[in-house]
Amino acid sequence: MATDYGHGYGHGGGPGFDGAGTGGRPHRLPAALRAPFEARAWREFGYVLLGLPLGILMFTFAVTMVSLGAGLLITFLGVPVLAAALAGCRGLGSLERARARGLLGVEVAEPEPVRTKKHGAMAWMGAVLRSGTSWRHLLYAVVQFPWSVFSFVVGLTFWVYGWALLTYPLWFWVFPLYGGQGGLQLYGDGTHSIYLDNPFEITVTALVGLLFTLATPWIVRALTTVDRLMVCGLLGPSRLATRVVELESDRGVVVDTAAADLRRIERDLHDGAQARLVALAMDLGLAKEKLAEDPQAAARMVDEAHGEVKTALQELRDLARGIHPAVLTDRGLDAALSAVASRCTVPVRMEVDLAARPAPAIEGIAYFTVSELLQNISKHSRATRATVDVWRAENRLLIQVGDNGVGGADATAGSGLAGLAERLDAVDGILVVDSPPAGPTRITAELPWRG
Repeated sequence: MATDYGHGYGHGGGPGFDGAGTGGRPHRLPAALRAPFEARAWREFGYVLLGLPLGILMFTFAVTMVSLGAGLLITFLGVPVLAAALAGCRGLGSLERARARGLLGVEVAEPEPVRTKKHGAMAWMGAVLRSGTSWRHLLYAVVQFPWSVFSFVVGLTFWVYGWALLTYPLWFWVFPLYGGQGGLQLYGDGTHSIYLDNPFEITVTALVGLLFTLATPWIVRALTTVDRLMVCGLLGPSRLATRVVELESDRGVVVDTAAADLRRIERDLHDGAQARLVALAMDLGLAKEKLAEDPQAAARMVDEAHGEVKTALQELRDLARGIHPAVLTDRGLDAALSAVASRCTVPVRMEVDLAARPAPAIEGIAYFTVSELLQNISKHSRATRATVDVWRAENRLLIQVGDNGVGGADATAGSGLAGLAERLDAVDGILVVDSPPAGPTRITAELPWRG
């Protein structure tokens, strides 16, 4: 259902947003030509070179300790040896995460620590042996070794041959001067030989070396991509542990938001309706005292008290509407958002395309989101028109609010948009802000349906 409202809609624009990009000076050389000389390429090559000795160390430690522990399982000594092997693999995993962070720029969070319900060595060994993280570190120590051998050989071969052939015109004179031959031998048997010794062959050799040199950083980057996947997949926290951390964070956000809402309601009641009702009681008391001696003054005071009652009732209605409007419960998002749009200060074109209603909690968050965004538009955007679109895509509820204002909205600057993003994140929602400095602004909110 599409509706146009003659009252306005505006959308906030925070001054901290910079839509101009990084502003860095563009490179004169394309990425393919400058790759061999970039620091990233040399860091990745260093990672490949270090991978082999560290892979030998981890593989030797893991295989030796696990074999020893498995062989000693017929005695009690096998258990502590296996626990020590897994603990050592976790320590080597910390070294690998640091290496990946320093050379590849991969930020991998620390995995969940070993938790024991009781104190003592036996409890610790049992916790280490039951930890899936420990076994994933052991698996990494085993599979990283053959991969490190392969990546070391491929990376070093391409790197050495590329630079050697590229610089061949600078050092080919070594062969006739000290080797007794015209140049680098390309082919040779008992009857004839081919040497790279004339200017044409030297030039072609250098060009082949240039191709190798330009291709090597991308080959090494492809090799280190596999390392990135192994480090993230085997040495980081498990998906379950990551999800638990996210849920704990979301629970904290929900608790803080609920506490803030309660404080706001208490403040509004104390400073608004409660204060008016106290003043009303005092006015009625004075009117009661004057009723016998000055009926006209008492009547005026009762009339003023009647006006205060109307004002207090309106404030209570506004407060109740801000908590959870009755129209949302009775008639759903379409009617509730229509009421919000009609109170906006700029014209709003609204379209709600929902065949069914989502869960009440999601419906309330969607209503609150649109209400907050429309208030921001009214206060900050200086827009002349706005749009609100609500629809369902599979199991997600999508909301898009836009305006033609000054733009510059920023959800990372600690504004109301940041709090709104946290509220959505608490229910696995997403807030995406597209607001260049000159406008227009388009904010998209995505919520789970949970019907």
